[in-house]
Amino acid sequence: MISTAGISLGFGAQKLFDDVNIKFVPGNCYGLIGANGAGKSTFLKILSGEISPNKGTVTVTPGERISFLRQDHFTFDDVAVLNTVILGEPRLSKLIAEKEALYLKTDFTDADGVRAGELEGLFAELRGWEAESDAAVLLAGLGIGTELHDKKMRELRDTEKLKVLLAQALFGQPDILLLDEPTNHLDVAAIRWLEEFLLVFDKTVIVVSHDRHFLNQVCTHMADIDFGRIQLYTGNYDFWYQSSQLALKQAQDKKKRTEDKAEELKAFIARFSANASKSRQATSRKKQLEKLTLEDIQPSTRKYPFVGFKAEREAGDQLLRVENLSKTIDGVRVLDRVSFTLRKGDKVVFIGETELAVTTLFRILIGEIPADNGSFTWGVTTSRSFFPKENAKYFDGVDLTLIDWLRQYSPDQNENFVRGFLGRMLFSGDEATKKTKVLSGGERVRCMLSRMMLTEANVLILDGPTNHLDLESITSVNDGLIRFSGTVLFSSHDQQFIQTIASRVIEVGSKGVSDHDKNYEEYLLQKLGPSMPGFQKGN
Repeated sequence: MISTAGISLGFGAQKLFDDVNIKFVPGNCYGLIGANGAGKSTFLKILSGEISPNKGTVTVTPGERISFLRQDHFTFDDVAVLNTVILGEPRLSKLIAEKEALYLKTDFTDADGVRAGELEGLFAELRGWEAESDAAVLLAGLGIGTELHDKKMRELRDTEKLKVLLAQALFGQPDILLLDEPTNHLDVAAIRWLEEFLLVFDKTVIVVSHDRHFLNQVCTHMADIDFGRIQLYTGNYDFWYQSSQLALKQAQDKKKRTEDKAEELKAFIARFSANASKSRQATSRKKQLEKLTLEDIQPSTRKYPFVGFKAEREAGDQLLRVENLSKTIDGVRVLDRVSFTLRKGDKVVFIGETELAVTTLFRILIGEIPADNGSFTWGVTTSRSFFPKENAKYFDGVDLTLIDWLRQYSPDQNENFVRGFLGRMLFSGDEATKKTKVLSGGERVRCMLSRMMLTEANVLILDGPTNHLDLESITSVNDGLIRFSGTVLFSSHDQQFIQTIASRVIEVGSKGVSDHDKNYEEYLLQKLGPSMPGFQKGN
């Protein structure tokens, strides 16, 4: 168990936490949620001991070990992959180093022999004889083959390094597992494996993630950071979100009788309890949900931007035809003879063997870069708007207020109109007059989405629109694209985002194209099979 008492932390005038008292117990997985800048990653670092709070204490049950997923790709560059994983259990790795040094001594004494016996006993207690096989099992689950185990970490691609660091965090049966964005850049198979691992992990897990599907699969509780406090709620992310919206609706409708509210809540909890019972981890969660009362459900104070796309005119039936597109970048073939045809109203997720493959295809289709070979033809009635993965060129070197920045793309130059549009994207009052050069990554994305909405295009091309966004903004973009009646081409790592939007899946890369004319759930069933760990139809 890990708990905090009176935790407070501030940087200058900014106060992140104020008298936080919370307890995390074994057998539960806690999703730590909050707006961008609320301090989610900072709180994990406080729990791990990497950051000291201004006030308060963190208490860990004596003898329990904390394991923290780190995102530093370069710390273990000179260490072999398998050894990097084993370093996740510091007691074992130190013991191995001492044991090896002892046996290398040329003047081995009787005292050394006694110490060697002690070390061998401790080595067995810590599963030292099974360490390499245990590490290999974790690596295999995450898609790191045995051919990479003896390579130095510096020889791996960044996505492979992240998988090794995740295996390191999971290694050695830690008592308290702190995971900061564990699904970043993981492929679907690795995410499903991790979900399965956490579903049967019976210790304490605290996770920060922007992947709502992942939070829904593994979490028993939500720990919501808001206004410097952390409030604990039973249930996964969807339950927290929908119950808080229900509570808000009930609070606004003061004429509604208490009995009616109670019945509505009872039906709501029963529906979620039934869904929760499908998960092996959810038996206790189901019982906890059934014990909830009206007073346990609190409306969220979180604000959601309004994201709504509308097309000025409807596109014709001839939308897009792509024939034999190929592209080589820095001597590497990124796209090879890519061909497909899009229909009006298609909502297509593009999946590439590398992120560069999809980004390159989108940039070719929007006219930013030429293809080496092949051609593409847009229908004459199409109008297109592009959301790029990299948006620096729209902001770097620009010294404008948000009002003046967005006015560049607005058909209506009136300041009240522009302010109103910014207000819907949570830039209200003085926020609308701040300079673009001080915007955070998430704020830049909201600006780019605003620019995109103003075009009123009938074809939207979005390359990683959920990157840098908080869960509230992701939900708003998700809902906006579901409502959009036009055609959408997009990429994303957010599983729920893909599942709820995509009607079609196209894989592209250096080996051509695989056009799956089916939704994402059907695509996963075909690719991974119904027995894939962690995959449940309908989730």
